[in-house]
Amino acid sequence: SHIIPLSVMLVTYATYTVVMKQELSASKVFSSMVVLRSSVCECLVTLFSRDVLLEIVVNAKVSLDRVTEFLYETELLDSFQPQHPTTSAVPTSHELAIPITAPPPPSLPFPTQEIGFRNVAFSWSNDYSENLGNHQSGFSTPTSTHSEPLEHSTSSLNTRASQSKKRQFTLQIPNEVIFQRNTINLIVGSTGSGKTSMLMALLGEMHYIPRSSDFGESWFNLPRTRGVAYAAQESWVQNATIKENIIFDSPFSPSRYQKVLYQCALEKDLELFQAGDETEVGEKGLTLSGGQKARVTLARAIYSSAEVLLLDDVLAALDVHTSKWIVEKCFKGDLVKDRTILMVTHNISLTQSIAGFAVSLKDGRVISQGNVLEVFGESEETKQIEARLDDVETGDTFETIEQIEDDIAAHQKLEGQGKLIVEEEVQIGNVGWPAVRLLLRGLGGNHVLIFVTSFFTCFLLSELAEIFQTWFLGYWASQYEQKDPSDVNVIFYLVGYSFILLFVVVMFALGYIIYLYAVLRASRSIHKQLMRSVMGSTLRWLDTTPTSRVITRATQDMRDVDGPLPNQLSSLIRLTIMMVGQFCSVIYFSPAFLFPGILVSIAGALCGSIYIKAQLPIKRLQSNAKAPVLAHFGTVMAGLVSVRAYGVQDRFIKESLTRINYYSRPSRVFWNLNRWIDVRLDLLGNVFSSSLAAYLVYVSHGQASTIGFSLNMAVMFSSSILYYIRILNMFQVRGMFSLERINAYIEIEQEPKPTKEGVPPAYWPSGGDLRVENLSARYSPDGPQVLQGVNFHVKSGERIGVVGRTGSGKSSLMLSLLRCIYTDGEVYLDGIATSSINLDDLRTKITVIPQMPELLSGTVRRNLDPFDQYDDAALYDALRSAGLYSIQSEDEDARVGLDTAVASGGGNLSVGQRQIIALARAMVRESKLLILDEATSAIDYKTDAIIQSSLRHELKGDVTLITVAHRLQTIMDADKIMVLDAGRIVEYDSPKELLKKKSGHLKALVDESADKERLHRMAEGATSQIEE
Repeated sequence: SHIIPLSVMLVTYATYTVVMKQELSASKVFSSMVVLRSSVCECLVTLFSRDVLLEIVVNAKVSLDRVTEFLYETELLDSFQPQHPTTSAVPTSHELAIPITAPPPPSLPFPTQEIGFRNVAFSWSNDYSENLGNHQSGFSTPTSTHSEPLEHSTSSLNTRASQSKKRQFTLQIPNEVIFQRNTINLIVGSTGSGKTSMLMALLGEMHYIPRSSDFGESWFNLPRTRGVAYAAQESWVQNATIKENIIFDSPFSPSRYQKVLYQCALEKDLELFQAGDETEVGEKGLTLSGGQKARVTLARAIYSSAEVLLLDDVLAALDVHTSKWIVEKCFKGDLVKDRTILMVTHNISLTQSIAGFAVSLKDGRVISQGNVLEVFGESEETKQIEARLDDVETGDTFETIEQIEDDIAAHQKLEGQGKLIVEEEVQIGNVGWPAVRLLLRGLGGNHVLIFVTSFFTCFLLSELAEIFQTWFLGYWASQYEQKDPSDVNVIFYLVGYSFILLFVVVMFALGYIIYLYAVLRASRSIHKQLMRSVMGSTLRWLDTTPTSRVITRATQDMRDVDGPLPNQLSSLIRLTIMMVGQFCSVIYFSPAFLFPGILVSIAGALCGSIYIKAQLPIKRLQSNAKAPVLAHFGTVMAGLVSVRAYGVQDRFIKESLTRINYYSRPSRVFWNLNRWIDVRLDLLGNVFSSSLAAYLVYVSHGQASTIGFSLNMAVMFSSSILYYIRILNMFQVRGMFSLERINAYIEIEQEPKPTKEGVPPAYWPSGGDLRVENLSARYSPDGPQVLQGVNFHVKSGERIGVVGRTGSGKSSLMLSLLRCIYTDGEVYLDGIATSSINLDDLRTKITVIPQMPELLSGTVRRNLDPFDQYDDAALYDALRSAGLYSIQSEDEDARVGLDTAVASGGGNLSVGQRQIIALARAMVRESKLLILDEATSAIDYKTDAIIQSSLRHELKGDVTLITVAHRLQTIMDADKIMVLDAGRIVEYDSPKELLKKKSGHLKALVDESADKERLHRMAEGATSQIEE
């Protein structure tokens, strides 16, 4: 765009003077110059617009294709359309989550109020033809199609792993299963057996594969006329108050609400929060513990008026007192009277007394059904489960804490408002100097002055030479007036003009190359700083900052910094130099226009200042309004099954549209302001150019070349004012504003940076010896202490169990060992103070398995060994030790292996399967300190016993194991047990010694258990592992 107009003029004038042998004149030169510049620029704009339009069209087509693919291939089944010519199966129930478009058949093969299945199969794949082919003759053969999420409530729309082998899980019900109305129905089975899949099938979240046979026509049904409520295994809460999460979309009834709080055992928890039920739960419920989130989710279902409740393992995270309270007060209470409950659970011994019907599953098949005694009398596997549950009785459970229980205390400092996620700060005024400094440092690196000088010099010389070539053309034309045309050396002037243009091109290209190199360096530098800052931020900052805000800065704002910002900055520099040169040229030949020119410049600057001041707040509002749109979308996707189960899609669609409208509303003001500035700057430029033309023609009586040059400069100057203001506005409103937002996240609170002194010895740690001295911890520098004066010593190779009630500090202690929160005191690992070790070195030497582990998309192999450091034999051994083989399906295609595909976050695996893979990953790493924070909470008791046995016998002798568990039998044979209360260690000794204390905390817990004698034997060493 810079070189082409000059090249066209050179060719034109050379052809006119050399080839056509014509004479130049000032009128010809300057008029043609304006026409050529305008024509070429219009052509360039047209070509550029065509490219931009083509890019827009291509992007639009890609987006429309993706939307179309989603609409046509969505994993949610509206109704079944048989594709096999011999299929005589009927469609699904007309009461599915999404209305069926086709009219229902005249008569349905089932009572409309029945809940259950007959002669059906369900798959996570929508390949009906293949599924029908596999299931026409029966259900003994597993479907040979893609398997999708197993027991994962939100995975039907998740991104699938596209590589490696995919599991092929199918829920198969060849007979009839009818759940009893107005009672509690239990759904039991081992990890990965299909318990959650059965609930998903009823909710219409799996693909229905009907079949006709002698047994009867195929159907399934879940009546929705009186409402359905669903409590997911992975508790789903919105980023709202506790009260809003419970009420959800139901009318508020104070008496019913208070009764729900009482029956769901939430009253005591609310007393811990300064703002009570007005406390915000934060993104993904980070304010609440795992048990509290489970009870809030349960309370939402109980509070609703739905007749049918689907509860997915809601008791797994609760201690004995809370579990018994909920069973006695809630499930036997008046709020569930005449309501039908389908409950997935491992806790048969606690719930069998309130259940009227039970279904037992294995490998996706129903193996028994009936009343509780019939079910557990028919199946050998369920007999073992019942025996184990009778041994364990839920009296030996503590509430599992996914997040830090005592984070409650840290949040109380928020002035009693219960506000955790603060509104995003909106800056006022112009973009600050820190953002400019960040850009300059990115462009110039360690030599900012050298970069600025070289870049500015090249562009300055280029623009001055371009102004000079305009004057040179006028001078060339004037020679035809002052001399005889035959005496004018055309070749001399043409060569001179060519050298001037060559100098312009060389200087421009050199400056552009320097600038391009600097821009690429700045982009990499700023992106690296942003990523390092976010990744190195404190846990507190991550808790209080929604993910959507980080995403907008890493995507939208970085896109502005990578693209528009560099172009706008280079254009501003070039325009500034050009406009100053043009203005000075006009004043040099027409001094009388110095004062009018200054007035026009001041008026233009004033209009530009008003315009930019009005645009900056608009852009800030628009940018800050995007994060809530993404956050709301993320929340809905995380709880999509719950939203559809409750039938509140319209409410969330309306909320989404409201947020989108708020986001798009500033755009209209943006374009109105553009029209405002266009009218005023065009008027100023026209007045200046017209006035100068009248003066030069009627007053100055100067040479034609001088008049033409001055007019040319004036026209270019006046037309540049509007373009300059627009570029300046875009630079500040879009480019620098995005840079300002990024810089705000670069300057957030950081964890300590690594130093050379913090690098540990190569051998460290050689053992798992752990010594803690006077350890105190808090979640913010000015927050309350959540650990106070903790002292203990763990010898290398010892196994330590940690127990305690909500708020006792169990998870805070684990985070303190990793230095994730603010700590005082010392922690020594293998004799070296961890405070002197770099955080990355410390955390790579310790393995922590949380309750809800995250998995990488790819394969199981990649999750176990992301850096390809181990052979397959070691990986298979780890999977075996972690208990995976004990829950493997008998169907070869449904088995999990090293090459099994894993969706993002492990969405195609059950929670228990994810925990098993996380345990296997920990065993592969062979860290000297292994911390399990409720790592087996979602695993059935039989598999848990296998895992505990593996941990006892297959870990190396120098590996120290710290286990936070809610099942006492998991830790009763540990070397020592630590009991925490209110951030202090109240007991720490071997289980045998602790049980000797008459008023001891552990003894009181064991004595409350129905498994008291067995736990005493384990503590005394009579039993080394859980009986099979």
